[in-house]
Amino acid sequence: MLKRQTVCLSLFIMCFGVALSAQVTPSEAAARYTNAHQPELTREFQEFLSIPNVAADPASLERNAYFLLNALRSRGVDSRLLRVAGAPPVVFGQILTQGAEHTIVFYAHYDGQPVTPSEWTIPPFDATVRKVDGEDRIFARSAGDDKAAIFAQLTALDALKASAIALRANIRFVWEGEEEAGSPHLEQILQTNRDLVHGDVWLVCDGPVDQSGKQTVVFGARGDTHLEITVYGPHHGLHSGHYGNWAPNPAMMLAQLLAGMKDQNGRVLIPHFYDGIAPLSAAEKQALAHAPVNDKMLMDAFWLGHTEGGGAHLLQLINEPSLNINGLSSAQTGPHAANVIPPTAIADIDLRLVVGIDWKVQQQRVIDYVRSRGYFVVDHDPSKQELTAHARVAKIICDPASYNAVRTPMELPMAKEVIAAVSSARGRVVLLPTMGGSVPLGAMERAAQTRTITVPIANYDDNQHAANENLRLQNLWDGIETMAALMDMR
Repeated sequence: MLKRQTVCLSLFIMCFGVALSAQVTPSEAAARYTNAHQPELTREFQEFLSIPNVAADPASLERNAYFLLNALRSRGVDSRLLRVAGAPPVVFGQILTQGAEHTIVFYAHYDGQPVTPSEWTIPPFDATVRKVDGEDRIFARSAGDDKAAIFAQLTALDALKASAIALRANIRFVWEGEEEAGSPHLEQILQTNRDLVHGDVWLVCDGPVDQSGKQTVVFGARGDTHLEITVYGPHHGLHSGHYGNWAPNPAMMLAQLLAGMKDQNGRVLIPHFYDGIAPLSAAEKQALAHAPVNDKMLMDAFWLGHTEGGGAHLLQLINEPSLNINGLSSAQTGPHAANVIPPTAIADIDLRLVVGIDWKVQQQRVIDYVRSRGYFVVDHDPSKQELTAHARVAKIICDPASYNAVRTPMELPMAKEVIAAVSSARGRVVLLPTMGGSVPLGAMERAAQTRTITVPIANYDDNQHAANENLRLQNLWDGIETMAALMDMR
């Protein structure tokens, strides 16, 4: 009798354990997995981050691609490299689920911004963990932008498998290698492999969560384009004492030209700059009204005594086009400064776009403005004849690797499913019509015949694109939970 009771008790415990396992949600499975494996996961992430990934080093981009290809294959994922001439490969993987009605595509990029090692407190590819305000952060180029998302997706797969949670949709991965260079070949690669990359939705896992720390779902991104403006003075540097007040100084000319482009509140003064903006929908306006306003906190964090925008807060201004000076160059400063009138001055102009404004049109508006200020505009190095025939000459080079803004309606059924999935993992989420950064969503939507929704995981203060880029490790663990919940969608 005792033996029979023991057997019955064993069966009860076994069945009870199976029942408990079946009740584990994907995000809970991910939390259990990361809690049990944090030291080794951190080491694996460091190994990934230690592979250099800047565009100037194509051999290292290849190393990254093969590292990810092997990571997918070791997990049994059907994977390959998608290539066109002259571009780093796109790493592609897919998991086909029997009976699945939908296909979900996860996008991220493995390339990173250039680095100037002397500006870093630790070498940019040493992937070092340090405490910041009592929390662990990992410092390395692309820690936040965007290798964290790729690693979170791989780890989410492991966590679901460890808890025997079967996928219900087809899952595809598209990991790009030239996003930081403007994705000039992405659309061509996707068009060439249209059948492979199509999905009901592309989940773009790039960028930071809201500054409040709450998980964010974003339904669009600004477009982006650049211009380089060069203005000219004497053919070679001239002594500022002998020729000052006589020979035009291009540094001063460029400063005056740029200063006329914006007023003191940051409003762009270039004619028609704001023409054509597509208005936000009622749902998008409501989402903005419910989003956290973090301006005061950010001003303190960034040591700002004022902001632009005439009193509008950050999330409102992100939904307007912007004009930013990325850099200025003329002669020398500091110990290398000389008493000289320089021959040229150069500015790199960054234009962020919103839905309704075409990048070519916005470039032309800037060119027309420069002409209106009395400049003869060329797109090549001017000749002596051109320089002497005109009082002011400006060379303007327009970046062709540009793209327009895209926004997915929040009311779509797939959008609601994504919101529900992320909410199941992270609780109440912040919904935003547009994020400030730019991602080539248009290329994705055209080539893959799909819609895009952005689900970022990095911390807002990750020094994205700058020295000492970092990721708060808790954002990685939270991100793995988010990715697991998204992979569980039907």
